[in-house]
Amino acid sequence: MSKNNPQPIHLKDYRVPSFLIDKTDLHFELGDKATLVKSKLSLRRNPACTVANAALELNGDKSLNLRRLVIDGKDLSVGDYELSEELLRLADVPDYFTLECVTLINPQDNTSLEGLYQSNGMFCTQCEAEGFRKITYYLDRPDVMSVFTTTIVASKNRFPVLLSNGNPVDQGEVDNGRHWVTWEDPFPKPAYLFALVGGDLELVEDLFITASGRQIPLRLYVEKKDLNKCEHALDALKRSMRWDEEVYGREYDLDIFMIVAVDHFNMGAMENKGLNIFNSSCVLANPQTTTDDAFQRIEGIVAHEYFHNWSGNRVTCRDWFQLSLKEGFTVFRDSEFSADMGSRTVKRIEDVNVLRTAQFAEDAGPMAHPVRPASYIEISNFYTLTVYEKGAEVVRMIHRLLGKDLFRKGSDLYFDRYDGQAVTTDDFVAAMEEVSGQDLTQFRRWYSQAGTPRLDVTDEYDPANNCYRLTIEQSCAPSPGQPVKQPYHIPVAVGLLDEEGKDIPLTGGESTELLQLKEQSQTFTFENIPSKPVPSLLRGFSAPVKLCYNYSREDLVFLMSHDSDGFNRWEAGQKLSVDIIQGLIADYRAGREGVLDSLLVDAFRKVLSDRSLDQAMVAKVLLLPSEAYLGELAEEIDVEAIHNVREFVRKSLATQLQDLFMDCYRRNRSTGGYELNAEAVAQRRLQNLSLAYLMTLNTPAVLKLAQEQFQNADNMTDTLSALTQLANCEFVEERDSALDAFYQRWHDDSLVVNQWFSVQASAARDDALEQVQSLLEHSAFDFKNPNRVRALIGVFCNQNSVGFHRLDGKGYRFLSDQIIKLDAMNPQIASRLLTPLTRWKKYDSERKKLMTAELKRILDTKGLSKDSFEVASKSLG
Repeated sequence: MSKNNPQPIHLKDYRVPSFLIDKTDLHFELGDKATLVKSKLSLRRNPACTVANAALELNGDKSLNLRRLVIDGKDLSVGDYELSEELLRLADVPDYFTLECVTLINPQDNTSLEGLYQSNGMFCTQCEAEGFRKITYYLDRPDVMSVFTTTIVASKNRFPVLLSNGNPVDQGEVDNGRHWVTWEDPFPKPAYLFALVGGDLELVEDLFITASGRQIPLRLYVEKKDLNKCEHALDALKRSMRWDEEVYGREYDLDIFMIVAVDHFNMGAMENKGLNIFNSSCVLANPQTTTDDAFQRIEGIVAHEYFHNWSGNRVTCRDWFQLSLKEGFTVFRDSEFSADMGSRTVKRIEDVNVLRTAQFAEDAGPMAHPVRPASYIEISNFYTLTVYEKGAEVVRMIHRLLGKDLFRKGSDLYFDRYDGQAVTTDDFVAAMEEVSGQDLTQFRRWYSQAGTPRLDVTDEYDPANNCYRLTIEQSCAPSPGQPVKQPYHIPVAVGLLDEEGKDIPLTGGESTELLQLKEQSQTFTFENIPSKPVPSLLRGFSAPVKLCYNYSREDLVFLMSHDSDGFNRWEAGQKLSVDIIQGLIADYRAGREGVLDSLLVDAFRKVLSDRSLDQAMVAKVLLLPSEAYLGELAEEIDVEAIHNVREFVRKSLATQLQDLFMDCYRRNRSTGGYELNAEAVAQRRLQNLSLAYLMTLNTPAVLKLAQEQFQNADNMTDTLSALTQLANCEFVEERDSALDAFYQRWHDDSLVVNQWFSVQASAARDDALEQVQSLLEHSAFDFKNPNRVRALIGVFCNQNSVGFHRLDGKGYRFLSDQIIKLDAMNPQIASRLLTPLTRWKKYDSERKKLMTAELKRILDTKGLSKDSFEVASKSLG
């Protein structure tokens, strides 16, 4: 790497801060053309720092215009400090002192959406990870925690609502129609948790009474147009607060809790202390504009951000390498909350689908990194599935190893011991060790080693001694910087089924036994097993691994019918589908005519015919493995083969089971008003899944069904599902008519228009790329809005495999064009769009050549951001 290129930051180089900030006073004067920021910092030397007379180095940004600098009342001249694009350095300062700083910033020009910026004329902030340095000079690192007092001054007419962290303590009016509000946050926090909002917003309010009887006003601030979309988020918030009290004993600590909905936002939401700022797509909902999946997603995100109040705010991470300390733990917490609010099995299936489809691909790619990374160039690139979802799986494994009660004791100890501190993943694991007496030294490798472990399982049955043995071998492929991996400590939950499909009692009479795999190869023996069992392996997906066991197709059908573990019943169906589809892909590539195995047809027939089954589970079982997952399983991704074979299987199932799918559609068709409960959601999923299968037949009768549903549906779930089928059908006039009607109906609703873009971006049409290119010119497309960019460009490049991976390479050129354009405006979004190109090694030689050419083109772009440079350079390295 050239010395002129951005250089990595390493965990091994961590040093404690030289100074601490006990108190931070901020004063903002929000203006049309510029904003004046005054900071007053009470600083002292850190007694833990061993560097004598260290200089004070404050983080900053080239966008800051420094107007004044004062130490203990004395103005500093230019010769008293050193100023660069990223640092303000003061070489000679006292041990204790007050530093006052005045900066001028331009939020209206801040397209990066980091720091203080404007969204639809509203001032708002996003300071995680390093956005605060774009507001003023500061020790912008998570291990510097300070008590904040913030005063905001602005036009009362244009910005009647002025918000910041904590509780409002004073307010008033000044000249020229301006007003001010002062906020005080009594809890020390790092700068990344700072928040400010100023705008013309409406307030929807609710109330939560804590376990100790305190009344907490809940305030949701939205634009006037969104007043009818607030109820669901507030209900989800109250459920989250109650759940955190009951399950973790954590009560809310401030006098009010606030949420603000923002249209322009790089992330889903941000857990700023007491003032959560949300991407509007992750908080606003009503049945007419929001799908069932979005309702559930919103509930989970609201819970996630609230749970951060303890797992992230009261106890935060020492440095950004420890990001999973707060994110992995909180994802686990929000996943458990969602499981308790709905179907635990269905939630587990959904989480594992994301993990195996996307995170495993991340583990196998050039950006592979441990849950606790060893280095980074730009921290924004490490808000990844590995840190979040795999990090949550690591916490889940600890929960499984300790059990519910000991895990709760461990979390109590962790929160109590480290309240108000910035700590590490090792501190978290140590608390769990202390309460349980378990040695988790080897388990810590989950935090330090990258990649997805593979388990190869073989078995043997000894009928003479009624003895059954499982031998499990673990391995993990090399990843960047880690050619050799040490054995993991892996919890493997196992059940054994007898010939009638019943669980064989294992240790303690339990139906499931937790094996602890610690060696590269271990054999586990089960005594008193009367006949050769069928093993149910990795129940509940007890570890984030790839499991390889030679199940026959008949074994998988048997497990689908009998396994008492709901996840493994679904998993057996997925394995059966994968095995059959992979066989058909081999036929397709060899030019042989494919014939669908009747085992899959019979399995689907049984599931469709059995009314006694959990309908939410049925909807999951009837879903074939996605093209993305099939690609992840392939040594080399054959785009056309995977797509065409999967479509062949869908159409074959629809043809042979047409009457059953039609009956399922009609039986589950919505007839009454919209309800958001488990039964109603399952009915809509089955209805729309059946319609999707039937639409593969491309008959006028089924087309009419889709059109009638599209025209008459009273909720967005059914409307959007019908539109999706029409957008993918062969009836061009009807397709275009439906897309036009949908836009005309919803063109004033930004969140619904995002869905309109996504439906077209994902449609598997021959002219998909040309359609997406034309939509870039649509009046509703806004390149500065991350939600629009994700809905159109992100969906096309990540979810439309045949369209993006065209053999002529135009899909790759299209993406690189957009990345180069975006990088100059919003580096975070640009670098995240790079993901499809980073996986070039999984494709054929011609596509590899085309994809790497675009990566090199991006790297050659003058002024490329650190964000995009890191991803592109590592992808080619």
